[in-house]
Amino acid sequence: MNDRPPAPGGLALIEALVNTLDIETGADSLDTPDGRAAFGLTERDAVAARELREALRTVCLAHAGHRPRGRSTADLDRLLAAAPLRVAVDTDGAAALRPAAAPDTLTSRVAEAIATAVAEGTWLRLKACEAEDCQWVYYDRSPAGRGRWCSMSVCGARAKMRTYRARRGPAV
Repeated sequence: MNDRPPAPGGLALIEALVNTLDIETGADSLDTPDGRAAFGLTERDAVAARELREALRTVCLAHAGHRPRGRSTADLDRLLAAAPLRVAVDTDGAAALRPAAAPDTLTSRVAEAIATAVAEGTWLRLKACEAEDCQWVYYDRSPAGRGRWCSMSVCGARAKMRTYRARRGPAV
């Protein structure tokens, strides 16, 4: 959808998952075997993955200051409760978060990525485009962290043109 570089670290997994649905066209790569394989999913796993995807989209919209009607960030909280993490310490004494139970599920990998991003201070920079017909997830690299659109040249330009036309009034 845009030419931004992928999000850093584990946030790239979340960005890729949420962006499996192109809202404008309705194309969902989780409908295809290759799309599911990219996340280690079976056809049966796709329903739960879609629920996780939309819960993540809602949180990314919240990061950008948007509150979509009918959706709550509590949905992600509920889903992540099923993916407890533990602190693993290696022989050098370094610590990292790992899923507490096997097998390693998509939800547990997402939980691990979120926890790591929170610790690194990058979680709140994963945002969803404010354009209702887009909502593509991107990593906001702007200095102030106030990015609003996935692409200034597409979604940003459309929004600015709508604002301009609204101020200018009806065409003669």
